[in-house]
Amino acid sequence: MKFVDEATIEVSAGNGGNGCVSFRREKFVPKGGPDGGDGGDGGSVMLEGDDTLNTMVDYRYTRRFRADNGEAGRGRNCSGKSGADLILPVPLGTTGLDEDSGEVLGDIREAGERLLVAQGGFHGLGNTRYKSSVNRAPRQSSPGTEGESRKLKLELKVLADVGLLGLPNAGKSTLIRAVSAATPKVADYPFTTLIPSLGVVKVDAHRSFVVADVPGLTEGASEGAGLGFRFLKHLTRNRVLLHLVDVAPIDGSDPAEAACAVIRELERFSPTLAARPRWLVLNKIDLLDEADIGACRERIVAALDWKGPVYEISAVSGQHTNALCGDLMTCLETQVESLRSDSDAAAAEQLAQEQMQQEARERIASLKAARAAARGRAKEGLDEDDDEIEVEYRH
Repeated sequence: MKFVDEATIEVSAGNGGNGCVSFRREKFVPKGGPDGGDGGDGGSVMLEGDDTLNTMVDYRYTRRFRADNGEAGRGRNCSGKSGADLILPVPLGTTGLDEDSGEVLGDIREAGERLLVAQGGFHGLGNTRYKSSVNRAPRQSSPGTEGESRKLKLELKVLADVGLLGLPNAGKSTLIRAVSAATPKVADYPFTTLIPSLGVVKVDAHRSFVVADVPGLTEGASEGAGLGFRFLKHLTRNRVLLHLVDVAPIDGSDPAEAACAVIRELERFSPTLAARPRWLVLNKIDLLDEADIGACRERIVAALDWKGPVYEISAVSGQHTNALCGDLMTCLETQVESLRSDSDAAAAEQLAQEQMQQEARERIASLKAARAAARGRAKEGLDEDDDEIEVEYRH
């Protein structure tokens, strides 16, 4: 199935039903009072989290959705039927935004969680509502209100505890295959991974966490090169980033320079994301001896001015991966406990999440605008060149 992480749709809630003007008419009751019923409420449009979905490809082909209108009221004080709410299933990790105003309507993070994106119209009142001691035969009613309509942008950011960060062929897919049941494609060429994939790492019987593998970054990813600028946003929900570095690259490049290139792109894309907890993981140590591994580690730590944890693993053979996963599980449990016990820390984490997502949206929007402007300039340049061409016709 094609992976789609963005979609723009139009949603319209149902209109409220009109109120009814009616009077009681029965035998031997020549002057019955008003008995017009109220209309029904219009149906609302809601997003609902569905843990069986992992893409929004369905919303690429069907883009307009409308809830049912409320029915009009009837005589004998019969109220109109309310319109049914329209429930749109979306993957977990979906953010709903108003396309026109840019307002963030909310996030869907749990299965069954619902988010109201368009409020249905309210019902109109029948003439029964207007009767009084001085107006015993009212001939007035009120119409139902219109339902909300909006252009909705859906953004999917995969939900994971740990995100894998690194250049192409750093071994991210190999690592996720080694520590989980996920089976992303693995090959000896760059950009083997084209879409994000998730894996559940089971440490003990009742201890596990989710790790996300995204396409590798390249130099200039934050400016739109490669696949990085499109998928960097999926790392904004991760609590810990694993920075994988290939210590034995097949092209003979410097691992220290490669590690610095990834950090530069991360900082350009989102400074808040670059400040998230990050662990350094040196991969493919089975290809080097102890002395070379130590020297490579010193160069990378010095180049990055690294102060955090450093792990040396071999994803293909599983060397030291159990220790890495165990330490990650302990770190994540400590973070969860801290957020539960400290309301200030929880508020700061929520603020950081919102800041990262806002920076990601702004960065992607600016890149798209720059590309559109460049295409416009190129088109104008072609048109000007065409005007300057002198054509000579020969018979």
